[in-house]
Amino acid sequence: MSIEQIRVQLPDGSVREVPRGTTPFEIANGISPRLAAAVVVARVKPLTSDATGDDTALTGESDATSEDAMYGAGASGEERLVDLAAPLTEDVQLWLLKEHDEAALKVLRHSAAHVMATAILELFPETKLGHGPATDNGFFYDVYRATPFTEADLAAIEARMAEVVARDDKFVRVEEPREEGLKDYKNLGEFMKIYFIEKFTKPGDEISLYNNGAFTDFCRGPHVPSTGRVKAFKVTSIAGAYWLGDEKNQQLQRIYGTAFFNGKDLDAHFKRLEEIKARDHRVLGKQLDLFSIQEVAGAGLIFWHPRGGLVRKVMEDWMREECIRRGYDMVFTPHIMRRELWQISGHEGYYADNMYPPMELDDAEYRLKPMNCPGHILIYKSSPRSYRDLPQRYAELGNVYRYERSGTMHGLLRVRGFTQDDAHIFCAPNQIVSEIEGCLDFAEAVLKTFGFHEYRVELSMRDPKKAGDFVGNAADWEHAESVLKDVLTKRGVQFKSILGEGAFYGPKIDIKLVDVLGRLWQLSTVQFDFNLPARFKLEYKGEDGELHQPVMVHRALFGSVERFFGVLIEHYAGAFPLWLAPVQVGLVPISSEKHMNYAEHVKATLEAAGLRVELDARNEKMNAKIRDFGLQKVPFILILGDKESTTNSVSVRTRGKGDQGSATLEEFVARAKGLVAAHAMEL
Repeated sequence: MSIEQIRVQLPDGSVREVPRGTTPFEIANGISPRLAAAVVVARVKPLTSDATGDDTALTGESDATSEDAMYGAGASGEERLVDLAAPLTEDVQLWLLKEHDEAALKVLRHSAAHVMATAILELFPETKLGHGPATDNGFFYDVYRATPFTEADLAAIEARMAEVVARDDKFVRVEEPREEGLKDYKNLGEFMKIYFIEKFTKPGDEISLYNNGAFTDFCRGPHVPSTGRVKAFKVTSIAGAYWLGDEKNQQLQRIYGTAFFNGKDLDAHFKRLEEIKARDHRVLGKQLDLFSIQEVAGAGLIFWHPRGGLVRKVMEDWMREECIRRGYDMVFTPHIMRRELWQISGHEGYYADNMYPPMELDDAEYRLKPMNCPGHILIYKSSPRSYRDLPQRYAELGNVYRYERSGTMHGLLRVRGFTQDDAHIFCAPNQIVSEIEGCLDFAEAVLKTFGFHEYRVELSMRDPKKAGDFVGNAADWEHAESVLKDVLTKRGVQFKSILGEGAFYGPKIDIKLVDVLGRLWQLSTVQFDFNLPARFKLEYKGEDGELHQPVMVHRALFGSVERFFGVLIEHYAGAFPLWLAPVQVGLVPISSEKHMNYAEHVKATLEAAGLRVELDARNEKMNAKIRDFGLQKVPFILILGDKESTTNSVSVRTRGKGDQGSATLEEFVARAKGLVAAHAMEL
């Protein structure tokens, strides 16, 4: 092969030899002009001798919402996305991505952010630009402008975006010396762009810029071929944001939008948003009287009302019983502990920004606990341990406190105080695989029991380039990561590896459940820890009579009781399955006087069977009582009248199904108890 030729391997395994500098678009066009018109962006990976050409998912890619993804340099040897016009200069595997590819949609949205920035500067040239990433639901651009934007301004920006799209200007990548770019942006007073260049590049580097028409932006890319590909979009809202998240810095304006490849998908998106709005746990929490957040007490602190408290009790009772059944010991640890403990654990150095400030007491400084692990470690360390004692499994539904900034909290999903269903397993190295497998079995049981049948798995690892963010040596990290990979592979679990997302003390398996609307929620996690046992000098006497260091597994399956409850509310739209419902049966006597004695008898019978019952004894019409129970999403409503009282029966109305006819009281009790015992999702 000529030195001027390179090899390009396609997903079907075929290899083409093309001149160095050939672009993905040219290769697509050589296959088919129709393909060239359909592709959006390319994915490449250096071609190695063991390349198989499998069309696997992109792994290790940075989150598109991060600054690193927009401005940081791509790592050599990794899969990466490139423009269709990017010249190929080495042997590569090549994937040509069309509109249906998730990665292509994020590229489109990033390009839409550039289209929006173009429109903003054309209409409001005094504006200074920050960054404009794609997100899971659209895109945004942070901008600085002394005058606040109005709703009319947003409408004008959207209209100008349509003009930018109609021009169909090509997105053109250019590179220039870092110092030249800094000089240009300093002349324009673009303080945010200057910051990004200085943060993500070093003296002597080349920086990448993208032009579309007269607009230029410092950006890593890639982008769709031209602005004309951004066809279905909408500017949605505006919010405040501080530069670098610091309240002392300039107040920015964050303009949000979304984009799709076609109007049908855009319409479906907004229909889905209406569905999400109808399931908002904050609204349903108030409507169903489940919980509240009291301003006088502080943001991010949850007050569980009686009905929400009942659901929480059912959740926690199930978890405790399941822990005990699986060989865990239940423990309890204090809410505050000496600062010295957090210095030993490493939280003081690696997690202090997420902790509340120290409290100075008469004997020492104390901190509210952000995690339960050091407390469980002290329990383990309180007595000598032998290999015969291992594994030691400690579980706790423990309250923890983490500092969340005021603008980041969101109902039950992001709070300052929450209950973690935490467990820590202390085991010998030869037990680690079976213990991790046991944790994954437990996690799957949690998801299945609470009605989630789909989930995604991520392996969060150490980023070798940011070694200072993690404790321990590289060899231990590589061993721990390989153990988790092997367990997942052995179980046939598909997973995505994510660099830099491991806990500071070890890698972890993150399990993200998929709710009824297809949304991902990060809840369960299983973590391998070889660092904390070393920091606390944990020991056990081995079979050889010598002292050895145990390995530690952290696992949380609800993750946070509050967050899991919030997800449950939205997943079920407040209509909990019978076993979780705070009120399982609502009783409606047709006449408050005539049928009250029988209603009291039915109530006592149901409660004796372990069911949660509410009797509406108000002097109201029957239909009003039925309506009110319906608004509270009560699973069963029993109508009690003359016929029922004389035949010891009930007239059953089932949530979502309406009138289900008559049943004897004994038959109904057996049916309801069976549904509860089976943790049935359907009535």
